[in-house]
Amino acid sequence: MPFDATKMKDWQIAAEAEKNMPTPEEYIDLLGLEKEELIPFGRTPRVDFLKVMERAKDKADGKYIEVTAITPTPLGEGKTTATMGLLEGLGKRGQNVGGCIRQPSGGPTMNIKGSAAGGGNALLIPMTEFSLGLTGDINDIMNAHNLAMVALNARMQHEYNYDDAKLAERNLKRLDIDAKNVEMGWIMDFAAQGLRNIIIGLGGKMDGFLMQSKTGIAVSSELMAILAVAKDLPDLRERLGKIVVAYNKHGDPVTTADLEVDGAMCAWMRNTINPTLCCTVEHQPCFVHAGPFANIAIGQSSIIA
Repeated sequence: MPFDATKMKDWQIAAEAEKNMPTPEEYIDLLGLEKEELIPFGRTPRVDFLKVMERAKDKADGKYIEVTAITPTPLGEGKTTATMGLLEGLGKRGQNVGGCIRQPSGGPTMNIKGSAAGGGNALLIPMTEFSLGLTGDINDIMNAHNLAMVALNARMQHEYNYDDAKLAERNLKRLDIDAKNVEMGWIMDFAAQGLRNIIIGLGGKMDGFLMQSKTGIAVSSELMAILAVAKDLPDLRERLGKIVVAYNKHGDPVTTADLEVDGAMCAWMRNTINPTLCCTVEHQPCFVHAGPFANIAIGQSSIIA
């Protein structure tokens, strides 16, 4: 092991390892990438992996190792630590190895867990960027998700304030959404217990529709699960349009497509389709894609990465 984990804290190990971390330009040579397949983003570039897969489609497949667990604890289970250790161990034995893990959520990071980058020498770097937003996937998902909620509440406000003729003037048809049967809530990437159950729409007729609502943590969004299973951008676009946000007063589902917001949601998430390139402290490459909750639900970080 390159560092003494009995004397150094994780952040100290990360800081030392990052001094010799490969640059994006060096990764192009190390991984055999084409220049246009690497999307610049500081020292943690994205990779247009769909292009890579298309270019390498006739090459032989490698071997795949799944790291998962079923016994969660408040401090995690060790999936990331085991993954980093496997990458480093196989790399030490001369294997051409790479991995993929999820991006951590700000909720656990800012509560009792801290970073979800592994531990000791089995650690992902750059640790700070990884722990604090990385290339913005979770933020893009928050914007896309909350945009759907804005569209839902605005539609309910319009249907409360206007008759069918006035709605038609605005190119809207009455969806007759049942305020007591709304599936979706708002999201933010913190564990904000005080916002779990809320009342929105206080004020006048133009201040939204008065209703009970809720807030969850960002990575629990259905959009994160969709990102984890999407195979490309058209597939992501199609899946986003099928999200059920509420039901009407007849019990029929109301989707993001019914609200005509699915295209805008996909626009917010267009960059999330590309995984981010990081590495272990021993500099084996490792993708970061999608996020927790979603990766547990399907057993791996993402279909793409």
